[in-house]
Amino acid sequence: MSESVCGDSYEECRATADWLMSKTQVRPTVGIVCGSGMGGLAKLLKDPQVFKYSDIPNFPQSTVHGHAGQLVFGTLKGKPCVCMQGRFHLYEGYPIQKITLPTRVFKLMGVQTMILTNAAGGLNQDYKVGDIMILKDHINLPGFAGVNPLAGPNDDRFGVRFPCMSDAYDRELRQLAHDVAAELGYNDFLKEGVYCGLGGPSFETIAECRMLLTLGADAVGMSTVHEVIAARHAGIRCFALSLISNRSVMDYDSQKRTNHEEVLETGRQRAEHLEKLVTTIVARLEQHNNNSC
Repeated sequence: MSESVCGDSYEECRATADWLMSKTQVRPTVGIVCGSGMGGLAKLLKDPQVFKYSDIPNFPQSTVHGHAGQLVFGTLKGKPCVCMQGRFHLYEGYPIQKITLPTRVFKLMGVQTMILTNAAGGLNQDYKVGDIMILKDHINLPGFAGVNPLAGPNDDRFGVRFPCMSDAYDRELRQLAHDVAAELGYNDFLKEGVYCGLGGPSFETIAECRMLLTLGADAVGMSTVHEVIAARHAGIRCFALSLISNRSVMDYDSQKRTNHEEVLETGRQRAEHLEKLVTTIVARLEQHNNNSC
């Protein structure tokens, strides 16, 4: 696939980053990606500057209900941040390299730490709706068929040809999240597990859910994995949270049906806890990496 088809050439990403930096004085070191129903994180930024995706050169458009479709620049707990209110997915029809264009633009703007959130279905039978799962690893199931944001020519200005993914989710940030959650009294609903990313948009069949559980996945969704791969390729450290918005159907006798409105409603109910957890983590980033903020 040529760079022109991929839609994420270095020059294209550079042009987008330069355009944004010409419009704002904020030089973000933290990038936050909001999942379905979790866009309220962006409202916590002080002195916000908002850019609609439709106004940003080379940016795709968010088409999913619950995704506002805008970048918000500002400060969070004194840290310069950029927040994506709405992300892009394979099921929207975009090439995978276009989906991860914002991640590479973040890198070129100076982002060193990315915090990603998503809504996910719970596969682990110990998980309940409303639990928050720290991602310790992921399974890129589309990647088994060659669907990877790094496919095609490699540009060494972003990263190496064969990046390591055994440290995809930063160990120090995961430990920090556990410490913060304990202080906030969140241990009852905080989990840590493996996220499986699928293409969507159809929710999983019962047989697929059973297979994923057997493979070692604790939760399943349609995002995050590709962004993390592109971020790690570019040297950005990553931390991610899944809000368990529904329990995946595992029983053929069950009358339960998964739907997107349930996902959004769970996000609204757990929003305050998620926002408090993320903001406290951001406030303490300097303690873990003096160069990060």
